Amino acid sequence: MIFKGVMDGKPYPDHGLSLRDWSKFPPRQVRLDEIVTTTKVLELDRLLSEDSTFYGDLFPHAVQWRGTLYLEDGLHRAVRSALRNRVVLHARVFDFDAMPGVIEGVR
Repeated sequence: MIFKGVMDGKPYPDHGLSLRDWSKFPPRQVRLDEIVTTTKVLELDRLLSEDSTFYGDLFPHAVQWRGTLYLEDGLHRAVRSALRNRVVLHARVFDFDAMPGVIEGVR
């Protein structure tokens, strides 16, 4: 199995981060088998495109929520890494768990 799980949608609340906000998080290594994706659809043309990140962030975006790491953006990059037999991915991670008071009251 490549990923820990596959979902359709985000189980965590909206974080409101802009692309500029994401750029402030340094990329770090995350294991592919510890990631739960938040989309089920994989577009083959985007997977095979050499310039799929031309206008976006070079690093996927992941959200740590209640002890689980969710891949919010970068599914195609993660799959490309897996196809190259890599077990880790460099991603920017926003940690909801480190923010006191956010988890309480949110299902």
